[in-house]
Amino acid sequence: MDIAINLIGGLGLFLYGMSLMGDGLQKSAGDKLKKIVELLTSNIIIGVFVGALVTAVIQSSSATTVMVVGFVNAGIMQLSQAIGVIMGANIGTTVTAQLVSFNLDGLAPITLGIGIVLYLFASNGKIKNIAEILLGFGILFTGMEFMKDAVEPLAEFKGFTDALTSFGQRPLLGLLLGIGITAIVQSSSASMGILIALAAQGIIPLSSALPILYGQNIGTCVTSLISSIGANRNAKRAAIMHLLFNIIGTVIFLIFLNKPIIAIVTKIDPSDVARQLANTHTLFNIISVIILLPFAKFIVKLSMMIIPEGMEEKKEETYLDERILETPSIAFGNTVKETLKMANLSKECLNNSMNGFLNKSQKYIDKTIENEKSIKNLQINLLSYLLKLSKTSITTELVEDVDNLFNTINDLKRIGDHCENISELAEIAIQKDAEISEDGVKEIYEMYEKVKQNCEDIINVIKDKDTTIANKIIHTEEQVNKIEKSIRRNHIYRLNNDDCKIDAGILYLDLITNLERISDHCANVAKRVLN
Repeated sequence: MDIAINLIGGLGLFLYGMSLMGDGLQKSAGDKLKKIVELLTSNIIIGVFVGALVTAVIQSSSATTVMVVGFVNAGIMQLSQAIGVIMGANIGTTVTAQLVSFNLDGLAPITLGIGIVLYLFASNGKIKNIAEILLGFGILFTGMEFMKDAVEPLAEFKGFTDALTSFGQRPLLGLLLGIGITAIVQSSSASMGILIALAAQGIIPLSSALPILYGQNIGTCVTSLISSIGANRNAKRAAIMHLLFNIIGTVIFLIFLNKPIIAIVTKIDPSDVARQLANTHTLFNIISVIILLPFAKFIVKLSMMIIPEGMEEKKEETYLDERILETPSIAFGNTVKETLKMANLSKECLNNSMNGFLNKSQKYIDKTIENEKSIKNLQINLLSYLLKLSKTSITTELVEDVDNLFNTINDLKRIGDHCENISELAEIAIQKDAEISEDGVKEIYEMYEKVKQNCEDIINVIKDKDTTIANKIIHTEEQVNKIEKSIRRNHIYRLNNDDCKIDAGILYLDLITNLERISDHCANVAKRVLN
């Protein structure tokens, strides 16, 4: 019982340390991680490098493959790109196993001490991120030591050691054990840590450990398979590709490469079984990628045969996939892309509402109402997603960006509200057959063109944070304010001269008020970029 408690405690520390170190690395990488993922092209080799780099940073191949499923589900990534990233993720995950296989007992307390001091007394965000990496590193190795100490008494139980040794003669059982442990723990790095702890204490020989190791590579696919539930067909195929890649690699190694790999790793490090295991893990994944890379298209086709074409409800594509929250900087980038959809809808909503008013067209009024509903739905989804994103481990800079985007989304929603107001004014104009004077119509067009330009410009401001365009919006907003004041003066003059009817005049004033407010909300977005 004590062994189990100590082992679970050590595993908990190991997982927490790995998570903390991954968070620190992610925060340090920040936008660089986003740029790495943006390197994705149809070039599968680049995909392999991207997958390896991202996994090395976030310290979890499961998280990377779940993220890939999210990308495919959102339509951001094609299956031909996904297979390369999945292969690369398998290579990236070997970093953790290599780290924990070294005997770094004396280093853990030092990194913990430095990490704690930096975290408590540093005010700089970047230094705090480094502190998190050091703390995670120290906790990871402390957990590893706990696991080694926990399993040490098992060496005295002959029945247990004989059972582990038997996996060398019964590889299928070892394979199933590796799959089971990894599926339960939901981390191939953690299950690999347990295996290295057993090997370090001389409890399990290399020949018996290898089938378990191969099984762990299959077991890690469970996470991505679970994450694909409820996703679209291609996302399910991405999860299946991950499973196929690891199963095929395992079959190749068990049948053809098991003995050669044992010979290679024992020659590299004759006495240390822990290092032999870590090297096997690395070689297994690198060699599997080299062998299967030329057959990537066939793996994609096989996944398409397993998940065939069929009737599937058409879903609107969205960049907001919770799987991508595993990497906050990338998730935020996707939120900006979804916000751009909202900004484009707001511009379209303005044009439809003004066409409805100026042309007294019910068709454009109905389009405005549809636009406004879509804007409202996007606002709800975006704010909900941003709330979840804000609860993840994000940098101070990203906290500010998230806060700004919250306000920008609300400004875009208010633009939709004012467009809806304009469409209601259009309906009243149709019912009352209200006629605006020729001069009044000219003034409306003059103001509308300025406001429309601002609605177009905020799209580029949101996308690129372009300060030149932001300043242009502020300048245009000032012009809109002057035009509004001029229109009100001219309107009073026309009323006094009976050039304009009272009913039409009320609609006219309400219209310019809504246009001015729309321009105000565009200026709000621009000011955030400038500030």
